[in-house]
Amino acid sequence: MQSVAAETSAVSDLENTYQLTAADRCDSCGAQAYIRVDMPSGGELLFCAHHGRKYQEKLSQVATGWHDESAKLNERP
Repeated sequence: MQSVAAETSAVSDLENTYQLTAADRCDSCGAQAYIRVDMPSGGELLFCAHHGRKYQEKLSQVATGWHDESAKLNERP
């Protein structure tokens, strides 16, 4: 039973530290992805901020997770 709890904790920790990179591209247009949507099938969809907002209402009904880093667009270097 402890291994299941430890595994769940490790997955949770990974989820909290995962960051999208410049290599992650939007599945709709190929621009840099700032939003990752986790699907019930275990897959994921990546979107730029524009397409993430465009599909958010419909995807939020089925998504199991929504990781949004679009605030990075307003950060100054």
